Amino acid sequence: MKNTRFQITLFTLLCLLLLPLQTLAADRVYLDITSNQMRKINVALPTFVDKATGAPSKAGQEMASLLGKALEFHGIIQILDPTTYNDSQQADWKMTGADYVVLGQYTRFGSQETLEIRMLDVASGKSLPFSSKSAIDASNGKSFTGKISQQQEMLFNFCDDAIKALTGIPGIANSRIVFVGLKNNAKEVYLTNILGKDLRQITRHKNITVSPRFVPHSTNLTYSSYHSGNQNLYITNLLQNKTTRALSRRRGMNLAPSWSPDGSRFIVTLSKKGNPDLYLMNSTGEIIRQLTSGQGINVSPTWSPDGKYITFTSDRAGNTPQLYLMNLATGDVRRLTFEGVQNAEADWSPTENLIVFTSLRNGVYQIFTMNPLSSDTPKQLTDGFSYSESPCWSPDGRQIIFSRQNGAKSQIYAIMKDGSFQRRIFNLPGSQTYPRWAR
Repeated sequence: MKNTRFQITLFTLLCLLLLPLQTLAADRVYLDITSNQMRKINVALPTFVDKATGAPSKAGQEMASLLGKALEFHGIIQILDPTTYNDSQQADWKMTGADYVVLGQYTRFGSQETLEIRMLDVASGKSLPFSSKSAIDASNGKSFTGKISQQQEMLFNFCDDAIKALTGIPGIANSRIVFVGLKNNAKEVYLTNILGKDLRQITRHKNITVSPRFVPHSTNLTYSSYHSGNQNLYITNLLQNKTTRALSRRRGMNLAPSWSPDGSRFIVTLSKKGNPDLYLMNSTGEIIRQLTSGQGINVSPTWSPDGKYITFTSDRAGNTPQLYLMNLATGDVRRLTFEGVQNAEADWSPTENLIVFTSLRNGVYQIFTMNPLSSDTPKQLTDGFSYSESPCWSPDGRQIIFSRQNGAKSQIYAIMKDGSFQRRIFNLPGSQTYPRWAR
């Protein structure tokens, strides 16, 4: 084999198998966050106050800190240092430089907790209006009631409501991410939230597990595992771990399913006839039809939001992988990428005709985006000397997560789709690869 990391990463699996604002309007604030020229919104977020005592508390400080992290995660907000206003809910907010201030108070009774939170527009002095039904709409904000153990969910609900009030699109604080983590020489699938908290191990096969994929509009997750000797495809219910079952046990590869936007079908790579080809299957694992036939290795399919097209990776034009576009109705295939030694691992945005993919440039894997239905030039998002791989879009189409190699380890990073605000999002031990966002 020649010098392709594609063959080291994705094709390693094959070798194993083949060997046996807009403006203010009606008191609603919609900000255009697609421009990388936009200044971040300055938000003051003082410690929450215990309503029973009328004073701030350690618990209130922890709530404000968690909410602040969730808001900043969205890339459009900057939380001001609380010391600039003495961490007090009574301040001259215009003097602090804040655009908005979030004021919270809480009440506890037994195991129950009520959070009352409002977001004040400093310029107008008005509270930001909310339209979500995730909480009781108070005249000056939101009121959430639940168990104390549900506090994080309530705070994240407010975060997502606040992002929607600002941009017109709900936030993603309550979304979930899966990845493959290395533990005791085994690669297992893990589930976590956007901040790397509530970490939960999903698989316990004590073997190699790869390519986790969420099933849209469900609590199911699919992945490929070698624990039975063959690389089989499995599906598990994230709410009921004991419901894991095999979805495809065909001889050879059963790799990296890509689910249709409605979750009724998926496309997977099978090598049951020898060559790794793409097959369209229904939700129970029955083959509907074969999509490619013996023209090189065909892997990593991803659907367009309207379900009419897929892009996939193939080395049919030579010994290096490139991206191709297929019209599912006609079967017509067109090559997409011509620059870079290798182009692979595409993921189609859930909100627009834009794919993100990995491209080998000057010996380093970088993240690029492009419109697969046009002739636009791919846009490079990452740079430097660290490999950046396995990119995946956020549910709102604003961010991308990917695995970045730091020394001997790989860790999960996120970046805005314009290439700004790149940062490591999980502070977890070991290596994390194959990240996928639920959407």
